[in-house]
Amino acid sequence: MAMSGKVLIVDDVSTNRIVFKVKLAAAGYEAILAADGASGLKTAMVQRPDLILLDLNLPDMSGIDVLLRLRSNPITRRIPVIMFSAGRDGAARMAALQAGADDFLTKPIDDQTLLARLRSFMRAHSAIASLSDRDAAFGLLGMSEPQEQFERPGVIALVMARPDVALLLRRDLSAQTTDQIVILGPDQVLQDGRFAKNAAPDVYLIEADMDSSFSGLRIMSELRSRTGSRHAAFCVLNQAQDAASSAIAFDLGANDQVDPSMNVNELALRLKTLLRRKRDDDRLRASVQDGLRLAMIDPLTGLHNRRYGLAQMGVIAERSAQDGMPFAVMVADLDRFKTVNDTWGHAAGDAVLIEVAARLTANLRDADLVARIGGEEFLIALPHTEIDDARQVADRLCHAIESQPVVLENGATLPVTISIGLALSTDPGATNAADRVSYLVNAADQALLASKSAGRNMVTTSRNAA
Repeated sequence: MAMSGKVLIVDDVSTNRIVFKVKLAAAGYEAILAADGASGLKTAMVQRPDLILLDLNLPDMSGIDVLLRLRSNPITRRIPVIMFSAGRDGAARMAALQAGADDFLTKPIDDQTLLARLRSFMRAHSAIASLSDRDAAFGLLGMSEPQEQFERPGVIALVMARPDVALLLRRDLSAQTTDQIVILGPDQVLQDGRFAKNAAPDVYLIEADMDSSFSGLRIMSELRSRTGSRHAAFCVLNQAQDAASSAIAFDLGANDQVDPSMNVNELALRLKTLLRRKRDDDRLRASVQDGLRLAMIDPLTGLHNRRYGLAQMGVIAERSAQDGMPFAVMVADLDRFKTVNDTWGHAAGDAVLIEVAARLTANLRDADLVARIGGEEFLIALPHTEIDDARQVADRLCHAIESQPVVLENGATLPVTISIGLALSTDPGATNAADRVSYLVNAADQALLASKSAGRNMVTTSRNAA
């Protein structure tokens, strides 16, 4: 049976470790064992488990000390940690949650509840793990954004059937947090228009039993499926504390569960933990999105870079092969650009490149591709374009660059021209999309050399593009 995740068990009692391992193996998880805090920390670093089950009491250090070290290490700080203990010390429970535990379970732990909890954490961890790897890669390239030091108040929504109970709970929670707490009835939470797209509450505390059995869980499932709220965190207020209903709630998407008798201090702390993790995941998604954008955008001109341009050319070539419509390829190069840098300086050269990029973009269709593929060289692709139309576009681009000089910051003006080489996708020599792109870019580049040799500021069409 294929393993569905890797779980590190840190417990000094060998019998407990073996029991956990057997249960997890039967459920399809790979169990890794550690008998003390030091070996647990080392194993977590090396093995990178998907989840850690951590005993509160260990022979060499407390489980909370282990947890604090895990949370302070960039390699392990995102790993979900479930702490457990045989005692019912409320202070220890609160200390564990404050230290960053994702949950705290008291022995004996019900198997059904534990496995449902594991499935919940595994889904969340799997969804964010690939983003974490990409973020680490972008960090090596200097693309990661620093973590914000100032946190704006979050929004916590109480979804409850009785407004009076919700009002009392909001009053008690407001004394424990600076986050905004709103009340949404079960009849309005799915229709509420106060929250714009991607600005839904950060955390939902949803009463499981409202009008009918598990109606709150159906609301949660619906919110999970919506774009604006799918990344929110969900805590279920569950009257029924049996293992079956608890497992159902976790399997339907709950991040945490609480019962109405829970101390408000612990409830506030659990909601704070959910909010912290949600914000952490949001930052990660935003960082990866920015990294992906930077990975395909030329930072000076804002155009696509060479790597993205050639990849997009492959997509255009594939579509051309499917629909039978030709496309044109141009390679454009600024004339005598080295003279600009040598005479006016690189700042002036940058200003010229930015202006030329803007003019090229303004004279192309939204569906056309323009990318900076070298110092002063640009790649342009025109989907669904015949050779005569492509020639007209190329002439227009030359005119757009030549028609007005570039104005520098000091008021000086620089006349600028470009030379263009043009090729069409009906040229021979292509066997597949990648080969076709390579052939066409090379053909356009050879035509560009001809434009340079013939006097610059002109368009030359590849001899095969007829």
